[in-house]
Amino acid sequence: MTHAKTRFAPSPTGFMHLGNARTALFSALSGDRFLLRIEDTDAQRSRAEFVQELLADLRWMGLAWDEGPAGAEPDDYFQSRRGAVYARYYKELESSGLAYPCFCSAAELEVTRKVQLSSGQPPRYSGRCAHLSVEEVERKRAEGLQPTLRFRVPREQAVEFEDAVRGPQKFQAGDIGDFIIRRADGTPAFFFCNAIDDALMGVTLVLRGEDHLANTPRQLLLLEALGLAAPAYAHISLIVGDDGAPLSKRNGSRSINQLREEGYFSEAVNNMLARVGHHYDSDDLLSHEDLKARFDLSHLGKSPSRFDITHLNHWQELAVRAADEDTLWAWLREETRAITPAPSRSLFLEIVRSNCMFPAQADEWARILFTDELPMEPETEAIARQAGESFFLAALDAAASAGPAFAHFMDQLKSGTGAKGKQLFMPLRAALSGRLDGPEIGKLYAALDPTRLRRRLAEYAGEAQ
Repeated sequence: MTHAKTRFAPSPTGFMHLGNARTALFSALSGDRFLLRIEDTDAQRSRAEFVQELLADLRWMGLAWDEGPAGAEPDDYFQSRRGAVYARYYKELESSGLAYPCFCSAAELEVTRKVQLSSGQPPRYSGRCAHLSVEEVERKRAEGLQPTLRFRVPREQAVEFEDAVRGPQKFQAGDIGDFIIRRADGTPAFFFCNAIDDALMGVTLVLRGEDHLANTPRQLLLLEALGLAAPAYAHISLIVGDDGAPLSKRNGSRSINQLREEGYFSEAVNNMLARVGHHYDSDDLLSHEDLKARFDLSHLGKSPSRFDITHLNHWQELAVRAADEDTLWAWLREETRAITPAPSRSLFLEIVRSNCMFPAQADEWARILFTDELPMEPETEAIARQAGESFFLAALDAAASAGPAFAHFMDQLKSGTGAKGKQLFMPLRAALSGRLDGPEIGKLYAALDPTRLRRRLAEYAGEAQ
């Protein structure tokens, strides 16, 4: 959409999960201006610490907002501080007869709902309080009853709109029923404040999950009644887990906070999310600018999108390979940097780039290469010992003769032992690193301090059976 103003409007009731993060990313990619609004009207569940974590997550993802909370946290972008705005529109609807107080209790509404469902009818408000007289309203208030405020839905109207993902949509207003726009405690319902704020803040395109599709006709009716401009809507498919069920902790979901702590690069997360339910014509790791330039609403799918951790790890691997030295160095754990000798930094980062996906793995290799810690599985040790004492005596002689020249070391070891292929490489790898996989042996040889290298070879030269 040309010159679209999009928004991300989360509720700060927990850490941002992958579904919300994808909505935020798609919104940022599809608009020319990106607005962030904090929908914190749920006073019991909203937390200031979740707001701060949310802002940190968005910044980490590189999703800079053009309008929204800043250091001073302006009132306009927190719904909990916009009560006077909403009150003005409640009053306008009530004065025009388009909203009315409802004193029905939750228990009464539940009974009605069950009766309707058992009769094969869609559950909707019966309209019981729709025609209370002024005197009846005052009497109920005098009894201490606190009403909700309901929007009076025009029964015969059809609500039609073009969804940017799902095409033409049509709802019969009579199937919706009068809905609550203000709760009994005075807080605004989502339908109401969400729509009002989109209109007042000039949002022209709303991307959100398909679970909100049924909300849209309600919001369009509200905006029409108030004479406010409605945005265009794009309802994106939901993300499901590897079992096909809605994504949750049980089937692999993670919060952005968790991914950050595990060491995922934001580029990996963004490239993965940008392709969950959206098609790009490139399999390359794309920058934020390239993701935005190639994002197309027409490439959004209608079917549920599956989250696969191997998909995310693929992009993580590409992001690690593409990172420059300074980025990789900053990504490592503090203790990893502390044990890495300065002269070995560049070589170690080469090893990390080719063999690690997470800082924890890099730390394992730093300890293998730069400390005397050498954890080893019994089967790995067995491979080293099976090579025999003469193999490692020859390796010690070759190391003493070749010094740092790895090619010379290998030539001399081959000629001294006659070993080749796995018989040559596997015992050597096991003895030097305690592992049967990992970096090229030449890089291991170069990274190990000569004294430590000789000590590891001597371990098998002196004790091999």
